[in-house]
Formats: sequence, structure tokens, C-alpha cells
Amino acid sequence: MSINELQNEIIEEFSEMEWIDRYEMIIDYGRGLQPFPPELRTQQNLIDGCQSQVWFTATMQDGKIIYRGDSDALLVKGIVAMLIYVLSDHTPKEIVDAELYFIDEIGLQEHLSPTRNNGIAAMLHQMRLYALALSAHSARSTDS
Repeated sequence: MSINELQNEIIEEFSEMEWIDRYEMIIDYGRGLQPFPPELRTQQNLIDGCQSQVWFTATMQDGKIIYRGDSDALLVKGIVAMLIYVLSDHTPKEIVDAELYFIDEIGLQEHLSPTRNNGIAAMLHQMRLYALALSAHSARSTDS
């Protein structure tokens, strides 16, 4: 599925819910994350700008970026899971070029504090940086 199709799926899933149920759904997304190994909870993988502790890693497999992540806060862990769901398994170009509108469409931005919204922006920024870095590394490896 494309990034937009995945975003639309989330929007549809949240469309008929009251906000309290949306919180629960976001937390449920977090419960579905793959376990994040303790050895990856390093300063290098920690996202600056988040109120909670958030860790991300990224690898490239068959030209697509695969993200892993975690947070020490339930709601934020759910947001991490949603971002991974939408962006993982896409090419670096698709990730960098993506306009992520689902966050606004499900009302997340208006129901979070400014610091949490800044944290989402920091996560997205880091995910795009990973995509660019892995793309550049891959290009150098194929040039060799």
C-alpha cells in the first residue's frame, strides 16, 4: 500500500470515534509494536525534542526503509507505532516526499500539547533524516 493509502486507512479507522476512544486506539497501536531491544535504547537512537523518551532505528532492505521504535509513554508509543505503520517499508524518496496529513485529519495535533506536537515533528524529521542517510549510503555502496 502507498503512504497515502495507509494514511487514509487510519483516517477511516478513526472517523467514527469520540476523542477518548481515539486515545485508546492510539495506545492500542503502541501495544502492537515489535519489542524494542534494550541494547537499542541508546543516546544515539534517542530523538531530541520529545517530551518523553523516544527511540528510533532504521535499516534498508531491498531499497525500502524499515523503522523500529519505542517510547516510555503509552500515548507516544502509539504515535511512534502509527508513524512506523505509515512510513516503514517505503523507499527513501517516498518517505522524504510524503505529506503526512493523517495527524491533522484524525485531530491528533489539536488534542496534544505544544510540546507533544513538537515531539511528533522531531520524530518525523528524524525518520526523514534516516531515509536520506540510508539512501545516500546505499548509493555509495552501489557506486563502489
